[in-house]
Amino acid sequence: MSYRALIVDDNVALARVTQFALDRAGFETQIAINGQVALELAQEKQFDVVITDQQMPVMSGIELCRALRALPSYFDCPLILLTAKGLELELPKLREEVGINGVFCKPFSPAAVVNEVNELLGAVV
Repeated sequence: MSYRALIVDDNVALARVTQFALDRAGFETQIAINGQVALELAQEKQFDVVITDQQMPVMSGIELCRALRALPSYFDCPLILLTAKGLELELPKLREEVGINGVFCKPFSPAAVVNEVNELLGAVV
């Protein structure tokens, strides 16, 4: 079974690095350049995991995660936040209030993100 991953980042180079790692792990991937585009894609097609940058124009990653959690089809979908502002965020509060499943501070290891996604999805690696 192939899982679908939505990667959301306004930095296309970083998004492609994450995409490459997930593609190599057998995921079907799609990139969105901001939270608004990602929300529209998520309403058109079901993704198994969403990996989003925190700081983006138009709609932040946290706003996107809140909007996704409001959709019945994304209530249990694993959400992973990528951030350069890890020390400024209240991560336990975000996990509890927004339902974020994982957080990676930039720079991050794409392999570690893949491992986390596989763990969250219960995928056999």
